[in-house]
Amino acid sequence: MSKINVDNITNIVVSGKSGAGKQPRIDVLVEEFGLEQLSTGDIFRSYLGKFNEYRYTGSLENFWNEDENQFISDDEIAKGLGTGDKDVILGMKAKYFVDKGLFVPDYITNALFESFFAKKDYRGQVLDGYPRTPEQSKFLLKILEKNNSKIDFVLLVDNTDERIIARTVKRRICPKCKKVYHLEYKPPKDGKCVCGAEVIQRFDDTEEKIRSRLNEFQDKALPALNYLKDKGISVVNVPGHLEEFTPENIKNSVMSEVEKLY
Repeated sequence: MSKINVDNITNIVVSGKSGAGKQPRIDVLVEEFGLEQLSTGDIFRSYLGKFNEYRYTGSLENFWNEDENQFISDDEIAKGLGTGDKDVILGMKAKYFVDKGLFVPDYITNALFESFFAKKDYRGQVLDGYPRTPEQSKFLLKILEKNNSKIDFVLLVDNTDERIIARTVKRRICPKCKKVYHLEYKPPKDGKCVCGAEVIQRFDDTEEKIRSRLNEFQDKALPALNYLKDKGISVVNVPGHLEEFTPENIKNSVMSEVEKLY
């Protein structure tokens, strides 16, 4: 157990390039501070799932005002969908952009995040994948202040582009239980997960797509991080690369840096 008083830790943001090695460090924070992981990916899947479960068969274009380049009012959407369930409406808005392959705008991402975060009482979370833009950082601090909550610090997992590319192209996942493997560091036995399913390479784990994600970090996520830093939130740098990648070494590399804050 950490020497830090865990009762004093409210929320932590974890940032870093895609493939830097954030998940093992998130696992440390969750275990050491008794927090939950709040992932943007999980939030989107949750709300998209709510909408898909509703089984609406009409066109989503019915809810978009082309002239004003925005959705019609929520009241009108509720009438069109046949439900006023806010989760279903939020899921529809996310799906509109996802189905078109478009970047989901900040105002939609913020709405999804706030709705989910509110269910956690704005506390006890390791924020993973949010905020990703300066506008999201600004929104996050606004809702935290409004709800008497806070971010204690940002954990930045640092790694080089070339190491990330070399490691990520060898990553494999189980399509059934989502367990993650690595052909070099954590190889699946006979190419199969412990649950029995054959592991696969994610479609976006190619070098081209990895480099695109790395560029996005520089363009959007890093300015988002700098916004929080400029507002006085401490940033703890931890290495994403370790010579010996063991649970104990990961834990020590994280906690030794975090404890310097306290």
